[in-house]
Amino acid sequence: SSGINAEWPLRPGTFLFVIFGLRMLYDGYHMNDDEGQEELEEVQMELKKKEEELDNQKTVSDLETGASETAAVSSTPSPIGSIFKSIFSPTFITAFTMTFLAEWGDRSQITTIILSSREDPWGVCIGGCFGHSLCTAGAVIGGRMIAQRISVRTVTLIGGVVFLLFAVSSLYRGPS
Repeated sequence: SSGINAEWPLRPGTFLFVIFGLRMLYDGYHMNDDEGQEELEEVQMELKKKEEELDNQKTVSDLETGASETAAVSSTPSPIGSIFKSIFSPTFITAFTMTFLAEWGDRSQITTIILSSREDPWGVCIGGCFGHSLCTAGAVIGGRMIAQRISVRTVTLIGGVVFLLFAVSSLYRGPS
């Protein structure tokens, strides 16, 4: 037992589920079908600009050092260095930072807090990590296709219904 009354986080959590659900339904109802398209185009332009900046920096660096392509090929980096560079690439750092900041204090984190107050914390932690990983993998693999076929409005409305179902489930099940 954690020493915290399981009833304490349940009622405010249920209230938050209702608020989140109603807010998402309200937002989705008043949203245009093409509202997310502008953001997608903005992100694509930003990524293209970053790629061009990286290409320009590499070209300037090569011109300054006088390094040729043959010299770069002949100096083969170590396997550990290659792995380290690919893992901690600018793309990785950007994705990690954006995801961490976007998720901090959002609905999924609050949902996880509420769920862990009434269920096994290890199961919630492992399930949450696995669920978030699958969701992120789906976004990475099928993001463009999903963005072109399903509107942000539809996703928002579905999310609102899901949060209301969480609220009903929370009231029905109560603390374990």
